[in-house]
Amino acid sequence: MTADYLESVKKQFAYYKMLGEQTFAQLNDEQLMWQYNPESNSIAMIINHLSGNMISRWTDIFNSDGEKSWRNREAEFEAIILNREELLKKWEKGWKCLFDTLSDLSNDDLNRIIYIRNMRHTVAEAINRQLGHYPYHVGQIVFIGKMLCNEQWHSLSIPKGKSEAYNADKFSKDKHREHFTDEFKKDK
Repeated sequence: MTADYLESVKKQFAYYKMLGEQTFAQLNDEQLMWQYNPESNSIAMIINHLSGNMISRWTDIFNSDGEKSWRNREAEFEAIILNREELLKKWEKGWKCLFDTLSDLSNDDLNRIIYIRNMRHTVAEAINRQLGHYPYHVGQIVFIGKMLCNEQWHSLSIPKGKSEAYNADKFSKDKHREHFTDEFKKDK
């Protein structure tokens, strides 16, 4: 692992956190609780699940299994978040747990063994596992938001029909290293 790995994953997670927050900003409270049908999840349910997962996975990682005995995963998919304030508190609590743990890690920790549901992982493997899981759910949040906003949706990346202009702008500049989270923050 390179010395940049932990910084890189923090930026990756921060990017997906930002996408979720830019989606919430486009929605009203009712839309955050909306379900397509009884079998689907609302944005609030997805946030409740993400928060529960983050807190379970990233609390006391070296001394306890990532699937904590106190976690009630089934309840994460119930309509228990009732307003934006509660939703944002859950969202922030989960991400804080993740980022606090990542900030406490060193490169030497990346090959240490931890357990999730009694399955052995290196810390790096556990991080990579969540780099698949969290963006999967943030993508669901964005998709729901885009459906609900329809024509009023403000693109979170390169808007439809704007790829050519976007690429022309990027290729008109000198080559440089920039993380895509910085790139989209500036382009907004």
